[in-house]
Amino acid sequence: MTINEKIIIADDHPLFRQALAVMLRSRFSRAELLEAQTIPELEQLLLCNSADLLLLDLDIPGAQGFNTLINIRSQFPELAVVIISGIEDNDTINKAMYHGAAGFIPKSTPVAKMVEAISQVFAGNLWTPTGDYNSNVNDAIFDDKIDSLTPQQHKILLMFAEGLLNKQIAYDLELSESTIKSHASTIFLKLGVRNRTQAVIALNEMLTAKNAFGPTLVN
Repeated sequence: MTINEKIIIADDHPLFRQALAVMLRSRFSRAELLEAQTIPELEQLLLCNSADLLLLDLDIPGAQGFNTLINIRSQFPELAVVIISGIEDNDTINKAMYHGAAGFIPKSTPVAKMVEAISQVFAGNLWTPTGDYNSNVNDAIFDDKIDSLTPQQHKILLMFAEGLLNKQIAYDLELSESTIKSHASTIFLKLGVRNRTQAVIALNEMLTAKNAFGPTLVN
């Protein structure tokens, strides 16, 4: 697979880090790999490199649980962060996704599934082991979720509904394609869906339900 991206592996277990690097080099041959085993090392890499993907173990030295994820997402909003963890209970996964992770990969995940997960994230989708993170969108709640979108995110969602590709949206809005992917991931998180198809379906269902009771104004 020829993904020409920069990936940071942040994990303090040398053997796992090495195995992950071998897997990435074999499946994403053009990707540039960087490694960190502590939070200070990771912070230095993030400041000195424009990374596209961070594979993060929240238990590395210096980490402060989900605060680390929250801080990274706040400082580097265009960076996709995938949590790789030995803990894989639903509560941990949901919290990671709630706080802005683009994916959650348990360390017990087979290599083929890891490749699928990373590929999905590079494509702008979210990924969890079961694939059902907040997948049941309640119409009453969804209205509030739509309101939580920024004007830019709302515009991008409507462009998804028009069937435009990330590249086309980036051109129309004069943004980079990676910025569109980052906005897309945030939109999926806010709406509780996994990809643009589910986001558009949920949006259409909400608009259909509202139109059944009266006109709807979409800004």
